[in-house]
Amino acid sequence: MFGPLVVGSIGLDTIESRGQVRTEVLGGSAAYFAAAASFLGPVSVVAVVGDDFPDSHRDYLHKLGANLDGVAGATGRTFRWHGRYSDDLNKRTTLDTQLNVFAGFSPEIPPAYRQARLVFLGNIDPHLQLRVLDQIENAAMVGMDTMNFWITGSRPALLQVLKRIDFLLLNDEEARMLSGEHNLVRAAHGIHKMGAKGVIIKRGDAGALLFHGDHTFAAPAMPLSDVVDPTGAGDSFAGGFMGFLGRIFMGGAIDGMAVRRAMICGSTMASFCCEDFSLDRFRTLTSDEIEERFLRFRHLTHFDELRL
Repeated sequence: MFGPLVVGSIGLDTIESRGQVRTEVLGGSAAYFAAAASFLGPVSVVAVVGDDFPDSHRDYLHKLGANLDGVAGATGRTFRWHGRYSDDLNKRTTLDTQLNVFAGFSPEIPPAYRQARLVFLGNIDPHLQLRVLDQIENAAMVGMDTMNFWITGSRPALLQVLKRIDFLLLNDEEARMLSGEHNLVRAAHGIHKMGAKGVIIKRGDAGALLFHGDHTFAAPAMPLSDVVDPTGAGDSFAGGFMGFLGRIFMGGAIDGMAVRRAMICGSTMASFCCEDFSLDRFRTLTSDEIEERFLRFRHLTHFDELRL
């Protein structure tokens, strides 16, 4: 079993959703990724936190099974984000962002991590993503996330990263911005030409689209009766996706059907993430619940193969 290495942020979030507020709860792209991936197998983390980062959060990630040897401690305050969701959860407003020690983050990959076969580059500066790739010695598959800030502000470096990765995960707005195409099929094809072998376009409660070689696949989102907090759903998707591939990876090529199953696993973990604030749903989540929901996704889209 080959567990993924994730490089990204770990922080403290303040979240306002449907009249409820949670203050300085565990957050950050690497934290959500690691929590979701840990249910599939081993996962290693590279990030930075301040000297005010609660031991309880570190202990929680460690208890889940995440290897935190690459999480550096720095003098100063931990990265913080404060956001508010609209009543229908379709709009998120950032009220405050404090980079703090994350502003000086320069990823140093521990020697034990440099042989990682599966690597995921969280939503960080493309220059830092390149720095990470320069330290990895034997990656078989690299996934990455990005956002509109880097697409517009660091495009040359981002294009360099795209030439060195296998899967790019981004939302529909970002796909259109990066490619210059409104149609998502054309957008994905345009991104392919930039170097990414696979493109996964996340569409929130509309699911996700996969474009991978000749394979096109649509993974639905699980209909939920009560969505509490969608923060980190995309990162949990990535953790489920890469964690599943790590679980089945045997050192060779990964076929299209395996990638489709990984997409469903990603959607499964993202759906659990939304059911509580922060990473709290993962505190009570069981393997049986994951298996049951994974199968529900199969039934959600199954139909008899009858001709019209």
